[in-house]
Amino acid sequence: MKFIDEAKIYVKSGNGGAGCVSFRREKFIPEGGPDGGDGGRGGSVIMRAVGGLNTLVDYRFQQHHKAKNGQHGMGSQRYGKSAPDLYLDVPLGTQIYDEDRETLLADFTEIGQEIVLAKGGRGGLGNIHFKSSTNQAPRQSVPPEPGEERTLWLKLKLLSDAGLLGLPNAGKSTFLAAVTRATPKIADYPFTTLAPQLGVVRQGDHEFVLADIPGLIEGAADGKGLGLRFLGHVERCGVLLHLIDATAEDVVADYRTVRHELETYDEELAAKPTLLALNKCDALTDDEISAKLKTLKKASKAEEIFTISAAAQQGLDGVLTSMARTIDAYRKLQAEEKQRNAPQPAPLPEYPEEA
Repeated sequence: MKFIDEAKIYVKSGNGGAGCVSFRREKFIPEGGPDGGDGGRGGSVIMRAVGGLNTLVDYRFQQHHKAKNGQHGMGSQRYGKSAPDLYLDVPLGTQIYDEDRETLLADFTEIGQEIVLAKGGRGGLGNIHFKSSTNQAPRQSVPPEPGEERTLWLKLKLLSDAGLLGLPNAGKSTFLAAVTRATPKIADYPFTTLAPQLGVVRQGDHEFVLADIPGLIEGAADGKGLGLRFLGHVERCGVLLHLIDATAEDVVADYRTVRHELETYDEELAAKPTLLALNKCDALTDDEISAKLKTLKKASKAEEIFTISAAAQQGLDGVLTSMARTIDAYRKLQAEEKQRNAPQPAPLPEYPEEA
């Protein structure tokens, strides 16, 4: 399935059904009076988050979504049938923006969340509502309400606990394949990853989702390579793993390139807990590894830099354990924040004690 993380859609709810102007016509019942029924409500357009989806491809090729109109009212006090609501399913992590692409309307982070994008119009009133002792043959009705229509932008930010960063060919896809059951494309040339990939890591009693995004290059903020368009998929991560190719001539320059593009994109993302790892260390001697570790620690001021080889599956346990600890701390912090922001129940009224 093709990965699509952005789509523009047009939605329109159904119009309400017209109210009926009718009079009772039956044998032996002269002047039966008004009996026009009301029109039915138009269908609303509702978007909801569901599991099992990870792309917005359905909305790239079908951009117009219209709910049905309500049925008109009829004589004999028959009311029109309301139209069914139209449900649009999106994956977790989808954000809904208004047409200006800046106003956030909804952010789906839990399965089952819903939002009414366009409310169906109310049906019109039939002439049965206007009868009275002074108006026994009303010929007026209330017109129905039209449906709402709007243009919206959908943006998908994958929900992952950890994210992989690095230059192209740093070994991110190899790392993902080594620690999960994901099968990303792996080759000896840059930009083999053209779309984010997800995998589930199981480390001891811990389990978390790891996301691999296409590599960043110098000038990504200006649109070079694949730019920064996929960085949004790691904004919700609790920890970032920055992989650096140990066989590169200047590991410090590689580190600074990615950090600069990260800070250019979003300072909050750059401030997330980040682990550093020198990958492909199986291709170097111990002296070469020590020299590169020394220069990289001085430049990054990191307390610990892991030396690993994803291809040879060396040193992976230490990285995964550290990632799991950081993610647990992040989840605990998120749970506490959610509890603090949860609406508190209203206090019970206090009654004066009886004398």
